[in-house]
Amino acid sequence: MRCFNVPFISSAAVVVAVKCATAQTAVPLVDIKSVDPTMVIELRYAGANNLAGRALYPPGTPALVRPEVASRLVTAQAILRRYQYQLKIWDAYRPKSVQMQLWQAAHNNDYVADPQAGAGSLHSWGVAVDATLIDTWNRPVLMPTDFDDFTPAAMWHYRGADPAIRSHLHLLQIAMRDAGFYGLRAEWWHFVIVNWQKYLPPEELKRALQAFGMR
Repeated sequence: MRCFNVPFISSAAVVVAVKCATAQTAVPLVDIKSVDPTMVIELRYAGANNLAGRALYPPGTPALVRPEVASRLVTAQAILRRYQYQLKIWDAYRPKSVQMQLWQAAHNNDYVADPQAGAGSLHSWGVAVDATLIDTWNRPVLMPTDFDDFTPAAMWHYRGADPAIRSHLHLLQIAMRDAGFYGLRAEWWHFVIVNWQKYLPPEELKRALQAFGMR
């Protein structure tokens, strides 16, 4: 699949319209750092510490999302700072070409969306992020699992006995919920903007709803 970028300027940040030739659909995206420079970014697919075991993004890849998603991340960050925590972003916009590589590496559609089925991953539409919690000194805190841990331990509802992990996860979930996101049952780090449906073209939305078993 061939994609190209068409940059233009908005009042808040540089917006990049990523257009995929197969769908002829432009996805307006902004660099999270341009909206909130305090946001910590660690794109796991820019290195080898991920499901594929190798870098899938070129060096220097920014964390991109739709402008509406970026503004809600700013809200979540403000909520967390009241409690001396903050967000770290593990993934944001994910090109369909990268989603295909993940699909081939995973061989399990319970965890990785088939890019050829439904609308593929909602990451590829700029409406989803993978995020974790860190403290105000950018130090990691105890969470249920690491990224891309596709085991029962990574479920949204933590079943472990560690009160610190339970507290951290609950704080992350509450902050993201209050900022306008909801989570994924099998991946505690995955968050989608609540009104994601409005950002997909009608035909893609229909396929996505069918894939998710929704009307």
